[in-house]
Amino acid sequence: MRTIEQLLRPNIRSLKPYSCARDEFKGEARVYLDANENPRNQPYNRYPDPLQVQLKEKIAQLKGVRPLQIMLGVGSDEPIDLVFRIFCEPKEDNVVAIEPTYGMYSVCAEINDVEYRRVRLNEDFSLDAEKLLNATDEHTKVVFLCSPNNPTGNLLDKGEIEKILRSFDGIIVIDEAYIDFADTPSWLSQLDQYPNLIILHTFSKAWAMASVRCGMAFASEQIITYFNKVKYPYNISLLTQQYVSERIDHREEKELWQKQILNERTRLQKELAKLPCVIKTYHSDANFILTRTTDANGIYKSLVQEGIIVRLRDTVTLCDGCLRITVGTRKENDILLEALSRM
Repeated sequence: MRTIEQLLRPNIRSLKPYSCARDEFKGEARVYLDANENPRNQPYNRYPDPLQVQLKEKIAQLKGVRPLQIMLGVGSDEPIDLVFRIFCEPKEDNVVAIEPTYGMYSVCAEINDVEYRRVRLNEDFSLDAEKLLNATDEHTKVVFLCSPNNPTGNLLDKGEIEKILRSFDGIIVIDEAYIDFADTPSWLSQLDQYPNLIILHTFSKAWAMASVRCGMAFASEQIITYFNKVKYPYNISLLTQQYVSERIDHREEKELWQKQILNERTRLQKELAKLPCVIKTYHSDANFILTRTTDANGIYKSLVQEGIIVRLRDTVTLCDGCLRITVGTRKENDILLEALSRM
C-alpha cells in the first residue's frame, strides 16, 4: 500500500503554503491593521476565516465526522480539481473513472494534463470492479466513483466499491452529490477505515443552494492538510459561510423538500412509463430520472420550443436515445408530462 506521502506530487510534498494574515493571528483583537483591509463597511471589509472553523464545526455535527476531516470548496468542482493538482504529475500519472459519469472529472484531467482512463459500466449501468482495477497501473493515482452516478442515477454496488477500496492503493474519490436521495448510508462511516478515501458532498442538491457554491470534501486529516495548503486562502466568502450556517439551522425544511422530491420522483417515473414516446425509465437514486425515448433529439427540441428544458444525453456512452429529467415541483412535472403526451 502506497502511503499518502508517496502518492503526493513531489512539489506539493515540499510546498510551503501562502501564509495569510488570518493564519498568523487567530483570536479577537481591538484593532486589526495586519491585512490591508478597508476599515469601513464591517463585517464585510474583513477577509473571511480561511479555514471556515465555525461552519466546519456545524457540518461535523451534521455529518458525524471531525472538523479536521472537512475541506470546503467552491462547489464540488474545486476539490475535484485539487485532487489532480495534489496527487497527479502532469504527463506522467493517470486517473481511472467509470463511463458514463460526471463530466468534470475528465475536464479537470485535461486541464491538468493528466491521462484519463474510462472504464465502461455494464449495460445495466452496474460497476465491474475487476474491470476497473485492470485499467490501473503503477502510474494510476486516483479512481473516481460517482454514486449515485450522474447521468445514470443509480447507486454503485457496495460490494464492488469495497473490492476497489481493498485492492487499489491510490486515492479513491466517491462523489456522493446525490446521496440524500438514496435509501442507503453514506460512505462517511468508513472514512477512518480507509486513509486513501475522499468523499464529496454538496449543498447544491438536497439543500437547494446551487448558486451559493459550497461543496464538501471529507478525508483523513492528513489529506485535508494538503487540501488546505493548495487551495486559495479565502476560497469561501463570508456571505457563503453565513448563509450555509443559517440553512443548516433549518434542517427540517431541507428534509421536507427532500421528501417532496422523492414522492414526485416516484410519481414521475410511473407517469413517464405510460407515455408512447418513452421506451424505458431507469431506476433512480438521485433527484433526476434517465429516460430512454423514441427520438431524444426531436423530443428535446420540441420541449425547448415550449419553454421546457431537460438534458439531452443521447451522445453519452450507453445513453443513446436518453433524456435526463430533473424532478421538479408537481406543477413543473405536470407541465412536462402534458407536453410529452403530445409527442
